[in-house]
Amino acid sequence: MTIPLLVLIESVQDYLPVFESRGFRALYAPTAESRARAIREHAGEIRIVLTRGATGFHADEMAALPRLEMVCSLGVGYENIDLAAAAARGIVVTNGPGANAVSVADHAMALLLGAARRLPQADAWVRQGHWNGFMGPQVTGKRLGILGLGTIGLEIARRGANGFGMPVGYFSRRARPETGYAYFDSPRALAAASDFLVVATPGGAATRHLVDAEVLEALGPGGYLVNIARGSVVDTQALIAALAEGRIAGAGLDVVDGEPSIPEALRQLDNVVLTPHSAGRSPEAVDATVALFLDNAGAHFAGRPVLTPVAAGAARSAAA
Repeated sequence: MTIPLLVLIESVQDYLPVFESRGFRALYAPTAESRARAIREHAGEIRIVLTRGATGFHADEMAALPRLEMVCSLGVGYENIDLAAAAARGIVVTNGPGANAVSVADHAMALLLGAARRLPQADAWVRQGHWNGFMGPQVTGKRLGILGLGTIGLEIARRGANGFGMPVGYFSRRARPETGYAYFDSPRALAAASDFLVVATPGGAATRHLVDAEVLEALGPGGYLVNIARGSVVDTQALIAALAEGRIAGAGLDVVDGEPSIPEALRQLDNVVLTPHSAGRSPEAVDATVALFLDNAGAHFAGRPVLTPVAAGAARSAAA
């Protein structure tokens, strides 16, 4: 007998046959319409849901599925999964910490370099038939600030320190003296001591608008912001104003609050590089996150403890 699995994310479409081979009957529903329809039409069957932090899974949806046992987030985030509702029902929640960290850190550095050296603008300029150079600051030796020194933050720090000789500072919910990096006691203090500020925190209410107008002001007119975490961590309107008025030099954003809807004012700025929440979407990262999901799901349905459980109170303690 196969186990009905509701799949809410499009990035795993190629893996549906793999899910089937592991004993799951995949119900692929990556859009809002197909999601609602699948829940409505298969309410009495679905036992497991595969989602991600931004896509989430809500209390009313859980309530509609009487046989639901498990909700799995493919990546590290789980900010839009209702953990309290899951705990009340005894529904197991898992995530994928570390599985895509290398890919996300690579992408963070690509955004940092792209924003600083104006690579998208230079590419477009050449394609229009021009051949005069663009000016942008060098990265080597500049100060790198990391907001959130978890698995991804550490990967970014290593690239900055070891690849570009960047002094690294960080703000996190606890100091990590073993890393040898400089700890700052607030996002503002970190921004003031950084040329490049990279956001690598969890999302959710605890970190909402952690990067606000005050932090951007501290980063200053020569500073760059990179966000590969969650759009909600940055006050988008404050960022647009800072970019438009030259109060920071530029930004590289893989995530934007309210995505996939992007403010027109942000899209019109020529000192921001935008990518479509794709930092963790390398083939290697997706392979690793899918493998961890299958290990968690396999363990649960075999009656064993899951590998990466998310505790009911985790959302309340997810500050950087």
